Amino acid sequence: MKTYKMVKSAFPDFIELIKTKGKLFGPVKQKSKYSFEEISDVKDLDFDYQRTVLGVKKFLTPPKYKTLTFNKEGTKDIIDEPETNIVIGVHPCDIHAVKILDRLFLGNIKDPYYASRRENLTIIGHSCLPDDKCLCQSTGTDMVEDGFDLFLTELDDYYLVWVGSDKGLALTIAASDLLSEDISDETIREYVRWQQKRSSMFKTVMPSFKYMADIITLNYDSEIWEQFGEKCLSCGTCSLVCPTCNCFNVDDKILMNAEEGFRERMLDSCTLPYYSMVAGDHDFRPDRTTRLKLYYTHKLKEYIGRWGQPGCVGCGRCVTYCPVDINVLTVSEALFGEVCETKEVCE
Repeated sequence: MKTYKMVKSAFPDFIELIKTKGKLFGPVKQKSKYSFEEISDVKDLDFDYQRTVLGVKKFLTPPKYKTLTFNKEGTKDIIDEPETNIVIGVHPCDIHAVKILDRLFLGNIKDPYYASRRENLTIIGHSCLPDDKCLCQSTGTDMVEDGFDLFLTELDDYYLVWVGSDKGLALTIAASDLLSEDISDETIREYVRWQQKRSSMFKTVMPSFKYMADIITLNYDSEIWEQFGEKCLSCGTCSLVCPTCNCFNVDDKILMNAEEGFRERMLDSCTLPYYSMVAGDHDFRPDRTTRLKLYYTHKLKEYIGRWGQPGCVGCGRCVTYCPVDINVLTVSEALFGEVCETKEVCE
């Protein structure tokens, strides 16, 4: 992996350069929250954040879009050529989330809608410091070695610029007058000190997480699920903000002339009441408890069996935004406590 050094005074010029390569998005503060918004001025960027409301998923699986049109003559797919989007300021956990989505949508059966948007997306990561809701150290997603095009590690007076792809390499070639290959021993020592400092700042640790797939199996019929089910509002917030949730629904719309229509695809959530309903109004999961159990079993157990890792990247969004405190942390701790009298027993 090629690494460069860029002094901070060159950063505004770097931003102006990459804006010529596509539509630039980055973290912008909006009242008390952050979101990835289009950047017109480098002053709009605010890297001093822990999480945006939505992750990079919003650029890859939009909330709603048309997939085809149809009439009496047949159907026509709609795979628009998306704009070239560049997202800067993406944290390691969100890059890991994109890697999970890539495995799902670009695997044996490639999703053409996702593939088109992914091909036209450039990801520029950025280093971060954790707060008390960051769980990525426990999930092993606090650092990243691939899945990005460029990654910026911010140190005192400069950035380390890590190249992760051919697209990233092309950007560094274009910005060669802003970059230096002078990576001294002192630079390396400063980077190591920064990583050690960051690692020590994590306040929330889930020692149970590495056992979670087995613990869910052992607790599948536990009353804990009923307790969480009684609290759950079935609002779908957890799925909406989760950077790896990818459930969607498909709906056909017939126009007023009854001669033509279109098919629409929209994000959905397995925690919502109608998600498991099929023909004849039969619902496989009519109650909140079974839907909530499905959600966490899928995310913390089944993903491991399929992909070798959980569907949680520890971003802390569910911890931040669930209105009734049901999240990866509280569910894991409750299930862990069910099989361990004290945490030390299982550590």
